[in-house]
Amino acid sequence: MMNWHEIDRQAKEWVKEAGEKIKASFDKSLSIQTKSNPNDLVTNIDREVEEYFFDNIAQTFPDHHILGEEGSGHELNTLDGIVWIIDPIDGTMNFVHQKRNFCISVGVYENGIGKIGLIYDVVHNELYHAIKGNGAYMNDMRLPKLPDVKLEESILAINATWVTENKRIDPSVLTPLVKRVRGTRSFGSAALEFAYVATKRLDGYITMRLAPWDIAAGVVIVDEVGGITTTLDGNPIDLLNKSSILVANPSIHAKIVNDYIKGKYSS
Repeated sequence: MMNWHEIDRQAKEWVKEAGEKIKASFDKSLSIQTKSNPNDLVTNIDREVEEYFFDNIAQTFPDHHILGEEGSGHELNTLDGIVWIIDPIDGTMNFVHQKRNFCISVGVYENGIGKIGLIYDVVHNELYHAIKGNGAYMNDMRLPKLPDVKLEESILAINATWVTENKRIDPSVLTPLVKRVRGTRSFGSAALEFAYVATKRLDGYITMRLAPWDIAAGVVIVDEVGGITTTLDGNPIDLLNKSSILVANPSIHAKIVNDYIKGKYSS
């Protein structure tokens, strides 16, 4: 039988060590490049941290697979077996410009089922973590199940891009929702926004296109407190491809889908 607690212990050790590597880079010059567009940044630290995870996982768990944002892992077309899904720095633009509001995100899946989720806010030393069926935690504090919230009293994370002219969604779809909720925020790190839903700092998070490494850890953590993660139109997430995302408190998830999305948008 797989010892998930031992894998979790080892993963936490690597996450903390990787966090120290990132903090040690703050006073050094970064090598910054762009990927898909001028705002899609990657640094030498992103790549070094991902290679650190790859080397340690490959040595310690040679039969495990790795899916990483910066290409250090394997080419996968299935989630069979045990797969580590890693974003070495989620929120690279924040890392470059702010030196805060970024995190390390590590999800460990077995045959497509999330078993371990780790999201580490390096600057604030906040480790959000969960083992499936064992609850979710921030550091040593267990997170309670999410209480009901009214849509009118909820705080929703959404980038302003999605309520202005863009190529992915008619802005008129989400504008009424934005007007209905109590307030909106945008932190620039998908994994942190998942963590904030789990801790009730946010009640929901909407975005149009995320990759598996952006969400893999967050899905596990949010699930342990009763939150729901789907595509924007309420369908299951495909962790091998990019998709839209709606993660929310269960008391508002269906209402958002049924009252604001259904019939107006399809992933």
